[in-house]
Amino acid sequence: MSALSDKILKSRESQVVIGRHTFTVRRPTALEYEAKIRKGDAAQAILAFVVGWSGVVESDLFPGGDPHPAPFDAESCAEWLSDRPDLYAAVAQAVVDSFSAYVAKLDDAAKN
Repeated sequence: MSALSDKILKSRESQVVIGRHTFTVRRPTALEYEAKIRKGDAAQAILAFVVGWSGVVESDLFPGGDPHPAPFDAESCAEWLSDRPDLYAAVAQAVVDSFSAYVAKLDDAAKN
């Protein structure tokens, strides 16, 4: 991936703070939204847009885990959030809201 592509992806990121956990989510592109969320398995697709976290320790992820910060791992994050509806709901809402805000911005620009 090029440095320019990385910048484009970063520009679509935002933070979702839930208690002491912070999740970094990436807004889906229009094509991703259509193919993965609107026409696909939206619940599962949302998990792919979580691209980072902070404030998560191993003991959050599984009983008996260490109290040390856990490095972000997309697969582990998806597994964990799949079993935590309290966290998943807020993350999913943030992804959908970020896309809705983007579409509204495009609509406003088209009207002007």
